[in-house]
Amino acid sequence: MHGGTELLTKSEGSPVTVVNAEGRGAVVLVCEHASRRLPERTGSLGLAPEALESHIAWDPGALAVAEHLSRSLDAPLVYQNFSRLVYDCNRPPEAPGAMPETSEIYDIPGNRNLSDGERERRTRGLYLPFHAAISDLLDQRAAAGKESIIVTMHSFTPVYMGKPRAVEIGILHDEDSRIADQMLNAAKGNTTYDIRRNEPYGPADGVTHTLIKHGLARGLKNVMIEVRNDLIRDEDGQRVMAGLLAELLGHALKA
Repeated sequence: MHGGTELLTKSEGSPVTVVNAEGRGAVVLVCEHASRRLPERTGSLGLAPEALESHIAWDPGALAVAEHLSRSLDAPLVYQNFSRLVYDCNRPPEAPGAMPETSEIYDIPGNRNLSDGERERRTRGLYLPFHAAISDLLDQRAAAGKESIIVTMHSFTPVYMGKPRAVEIGILHDEDSRIADQMLNAAKGNTTYDIRRNEPYGPADGVTHTLIKHGLARGLKNVMIEVRNDLIRDEDGQRVMAGLLAELLGHALKA
């Protein structure tokens, strides 16, 4: 299952894609869980197709919403091309969740008892180039005198561990709540969606790694957006959600 020196073959291409790198908007979009694709060399990780198509493998709809936002805000977008089951790029290498042995109700046999060498190979193959791409983009924007506000885009399942979730949009933050505060203020008059702060996850769940690594470390404003994935299953839902989020971000950028 773990043959080969490098994680990815040459034919699989880059682990990370950068769209609209020259975008003139202040927002820099990041989508860590954009894809459910698995590298050839990891195989299926011992999982059935049902699991590999589910939310444990990726954030359904998140990339599509991020792409809409990239166009409407003229924002660069950085996204991961492989599944978080192999390496969750929103976790540091030392975190158990970086290469999880379980996810919700699923055991992940291919992640059990990984050797130090295999963990290092996955880190080198997916995590390091992904975050290097974000860092390089932010460096280039800083050199060009552009403001950068980091916005990470995610989705979550409406039912987790058998329990329904009422929250529909989560506005998440770590120590820097500036953008989140303004977005939530702008959302107060919204009666269409249930929008909450730091739900269904928060900093204590370890979900703010990208915000810390690229936002807090550089003193850049940052926010993480979570959308319940049943709201963005199709093009219409994705477009509507992107419109709402663009409006809320617009208010935050003007504040």
